Amino acid sequence: MKVEIFSDIVCPWCYIGHARFARAADRFRAKGGIVDITMRPFQLNPDAPTEGEPLLPALERKFGGNVAQMTSRVTGVAAEEGLDVRFEQAISANTFEAHRLVELATRQGRGQETVDRLFRAHFTDGLNVGDQDVLTKLAAEVGVDYSSGEGAQEVREQLDRARALGITGVPLFLFEGQFAVSGAQPAETFDAAFDEVAARTGQTPVTVLADPADGCDDGYCAV
Repeated sequence: MKVEIFSDIVCPWCYIGHARFARAADRFRAKGGIVDITMRPFQLNPDAPTEGEPLLPALERKFGGNVAQMTSRVTGVAAEEGLDVRFEQAISANTFEAHRLVELATRQGRGQETVDRLFRAHFTDGLNVGDQDVLTKLAAEVGVDYSSGEGAQEVREQLDRARALGITGVPLFLFEGQFAVSGAQPAETFDAAFDEVAARTGQTPVTVLADPADGCDDGYCAV
């Protein structure tokens, strides 16, 4: 079963959604299924500077002064999934180059591992995922050749495709190019999606299999 995951590196609900989806994918494989996952780019804030800035002040400008209370919910949900999210040291930055790294990693069979490392770099390690030196070091950690300047055009094409599909928020999980699950759904919802898509493969157009769950859109995450 082919699944495309549209997400952004700086989206906490994408991080949580990836973890939940991964558990469901493992259970589907355990039942004999085959899952072919492709990571797809989405930029919540394409105009963000590459030099980055502390995330919390950026969130305060967007949502006001109660950001600490708002982010505590996300931190708690992430912890339940075994994820260490530290908003207080995260850096808001442009993610285009990070997506280009993921594109190259996908070509080299390491797309998922690279996305997971980028999530940890942003949310746990407090690294600027828009910085070339940081990305070069992370690429080396996951065994990806990041030396070429390739991949930018493919990222742009996929960003255009996301817009053409009407995707305005992430994470979004597109099964077989037709069936969509939006947001960081519970793992059990992904279990049901795998089973339903297996029974309905071939239907068009895109069919939404669940009501939207928590995600990110409009340039920022409503945490």
